[in-house]
Amino acid sequence: MEQKLHTPEGVRDIYNKECETKLALQKKLSTVLHLYGYQDIQTPTFEYYDVFREEIGSTSTQELYKFFDREGNILALRPDITPSVARAAATLFENEDFPIRLCYAGNTFINHSSYQGRLKENTQLGAELIGLDSIEADAEMIAMVVDGLKKVGLKEFQVSIGHVDFIRGLMSGAELGEEESNEVRALITNRNYFGVEELLDSRNVKETIRKAFHMLPELVGGAEVLDLALKAAPDLNARLGVTRLQQIYRLLKLYGAEDHVTFDLSMSGNYGYYTGVIFRAYTYGTGDAIVRGGRYDHLLEKFGKNTPSIGFAIIVDELMSALNRQKITVDTVHKNLIVYTEQTEEHAVSLACSFRGKGRNIELIKREPEEERDIYEEYARRTDVSAMLYLRDDEKIEMLNLKTGEEKLVDLKKQD
Repeated sequence: MEQKLHTPEGVRDIYNKECETKLALQKKLSTVLHLYGYQDIQTPTFEYYDVFREEIGSTSTQELYKFFDREGNILALRPDITPSVARAAATLFENEDFPIRLCYAGNTFINHSSYQGRLKENTQLGAELIGLDSIEADAEMIAMVVDGLKKVGLKEFQVSIGHVDFIRGLMSGAELGEEESNEVRALITNRNYFGVEELLDSRNVKETIRKAFHMLPELVGGAEVLDLALKAAPDLNARLGVTRLQQIYRLLKLYGAEDHVTFDLSMSGNYGYYTGVIFRAYTYGTGDAIVRGGRYDHLLEKFGKNTPSIGFAIIVDELMSALNRQKITVDTVHKNLIVYTEQTEEHAVSLACSFRGKGRNIELIKREPEEERDIYEEYARRTDVSAMLYLRDDEKIEMLNLKTGEEKLVDLKKQD
């Protein structure tokens, strides 16, 4: 019986004020995406396993929730929504030549090891711009992230931007094998540059490449680090990547987003499908990125449509955690409470219908004549009610504003 009363490890119930805040947050973010011309899409919570297979590069197959359908096909809960949108876009917009702008909100499922202490179900809200490989597309996505985070009340945050070709150029120049490359990426992600140097010392790596690796800690900061990165770039692709970042920054200044932008040439991206610019947004109050995004020009090829794309996902749960710790409140719809008796029921229903007709949220609670107001006032405060109307049998209403503490007595008949 005990198992039925609790959620499995890594998932949880969200209710009352937290749930209301989360939905309000998602609505604000979605509004920004719609302002940029993005249209909603909903994809299935589970798909054929092949949509998320290892070569797609989304999540380790060990961390997928896998199961079978009646016909014996392997299915998987989505660990990431981008491959699902890519699959849908390749199918639904097969012959579309113009750019496709799609946005979504949904839950993702990753079976993390229990010791990591992370949620296994998270809400992602994001956007995908399909069919455009340009600096304009890259800048639009990053500007949209900045606008979205501002919209929900964040003031102190940074979008860190990199380019996968820079790190790939270093790996290629160092002639490291796949296992060693993965180890170096992990060390760089953890900012363990001593570990990187140790590993390179054990290999016969060219001095120029070694120096470029050594410079990585300096290639983090404002637009000025891009000039340094250009000098340290190990090959043509890396140089082109840095040049593209410079062009993107020029456009971001037009959007007025430059104050929230930094560059980090050590970024390589968690997902194997990233091909160009990559970015993550960080703020105080959470140990992880609140936004992850990047260009994935070859992902749709896996589903039969050869077209470039770029996208991002806002991890709503991480964003909520940050807002909470920064004591930033998200405006939610106010709820009002009408408490009435058998004798005042007609008035109560009439009032409720009138208020609801004006778009106000009203909860009705019937009380027994002998019950004290304190019980309902305590309930109202506990459930974040904004105002309580306490209907008395003498045809008076005790109106209490729970936000300001203001109280007044009005005639019930005058409210009809």
